[in-house]
Amino acid sequence: MTKHQTIKKPILPVEVQLPKAVKRADVVPTNGFALVVDGIFKKEFESSAIAQKAAIELLKNYPMLRVEVYDAATKARTLVSEA
Repeated sequence: MTKHQTIKKPILPVEVQLPKAVKRADVVPTNGFALVVDGIFKKEFESSAIAQKAAIELLKNYPMLRVEVYDAATKARTLVSEA
């Protein structure tokens, strides 16, 4: 009879993954400015100028989109045109 030898496998530690903070598109921002693309909130910005610049860059690449900048303080949307 032969004895079975067991091979010890190293135990690797399992890293705990933290849940990602996901921004919901159906929740209206409460502060700052947001980019609204085809009626859906996409990204938040701290100032109107930065949001306008991002909107213009998006329209240069995708002119068929309807892009607006949402002001959370006044709860108003401003349509952005490429020109």
